[in-house]
Amino acid sequence: MKLSASREAFLNPLQAVIGVVERRQTMPILANILIVARAGKVSLTATDLEVEMVAVADIAADGDGEVTLPGRKLLDICKALGDGGKIEINVSGEKATVRSGRSRFTLATLPATEFPVIEDIHAQQSITLQQGALKRLLEKTQFSMAHQDVRYYLNGLLLEIQKGRLRGVATDGHRLALCDVNFDGETDGSHQVIVPRKGVLELQRLLADEGELTLSLGTNHIRVEVGAIRFTSKLIDGRFPDYQRVIPKQGGSFILADREDLRHSLYRTAILSNEKYRGIRLDMAKNALRIQAHNPEQEEAEEELEVSYDGDAMEVGFNVNYLMDALGALDGDQVNVQISDPSSSCLIWDAGTDGCKYVVMPMRL
Repeated sequence: MKLSASREAFLNPLQAVIGVVERRQTMPILANILIVARAGKVSLTATDLEVEMVAVADIAADGDGEVTLPGRKLLDICKALGDGGKIEINVSGEKATVRSGRSRFTLATLPATEFPVIEDIHAQQSITLQQGALKRLLEKTQFSMAHQDVRYYLNGLLLEIQKGRLRGVATDGHRLALCDVNFDGETDGSHQVIVPRKGVLELQRLLADEGELTLSLGTNHIRVEVGAIRFTSKLIDGRFPDYQRVIPKQGGSFILADREDLRHSLYRTAILSNEKYRGIRLDMAKNALRIQAHNPEQEEAEEELEVSYDGDAMEVGFNVNYLMDALGALDGDQVNVQISDPSSSCLIWDAGTDGCKYVVMPMRL
C-alpha cells in the first residue's frame, strides 16, 4: 500500500485523533493508529478501548488496504517536516517507509486485524444540534465531575435528552453543575447516559463554536459526528444519583451580587484559607456580605461586599474553590446566591438566564 499527500493532510487528522492514544499502553496495538484505504477514502483511527476517534483524511492511496503505525512517532515526524512538503508512506511487509524530500523514516507496523474497532453502536436516539451548544454545555458542567471516585458513576457526566432539550449534569458528591441547551427536532421519549471523564474531555476538545453535529446514543456507546471526524465513547454502566433531589428550590431570600466583584473577593480571601480544606466563611446581613478566611498559621483575610439581600443574618462555610468554579462558569454580570440556612446547600444561578445552575454543599469550619 502506498499513501501520498501534503504534510498538512496527514498532520490535521493525526492531531484530531492522537489525544485518545495513551502514552502507557497495556496492549502495544493501542499505541498505533489504524490507517484504512477503502473505496477511494482514507481514514485514521485511534482508540484506548474506551474512546475511539476516526478522521477521514484527504490522502491519495493506490488501492485498498490497511496498516497500523506508531501514532505519536508518526505525528512527531509530520510536525518535524517542513511546511508545504509532500509525504509518501510505502508499506511493505512489517515495515513502513515515510519519505518527504530528503528525509526518510522506517517505522514498524503491527497487523491491522488486531486493531479493535467499534463498528455499529445500535443507536436508539439521534439528534442534530449546534457544536457551540454542546461545547457550552460541557464547559459549564465538566469541572464538577468526580476524579477516580469509588462511586464510578460519578467519574463522568450525565447527558439527558428530553423534548427538544439536552441536559448535562455532573457531581462529585460535594457540588453539582447542571446546564440545559435546546435543539430542534423530535425525540423518542427520555434518554439518560453517563459519558466517562476521558470521553467528555476529548469531545470538548473536538468541538468548535460553529457548525452542526449529530449525536447518537446506543445501549453501550455515545457517538458524535462532526464533519470528517467521528467520536465514539463507551458509556459508564451505572445509575446516576437523582440530581433533582439535591437542587434547592428557587425562592425566598437570596443574595444578588456583581459576579466579577464577588469572584475577585473570594479569590483574594482564599489566599489565606487553609490550603488543604480551602474553607471560607460567608457572613450575611442586610445588603452586606462579609467573606472571611483563616489558616493554621493564625493568618486571616476579610472582604466586605455590598450586595442586595434582605433575608435573615447567618454565617455559613464553603469550599472557596467550588464557589469560584461556579461563578467562573456563569456569563452574566449579576449572580444570584440562595442559602436557606447554615446547614443547607447553596444554589447559584445567573440573574439573567436560567440555563445553568450550580449547587455547593456547606462545610463546617
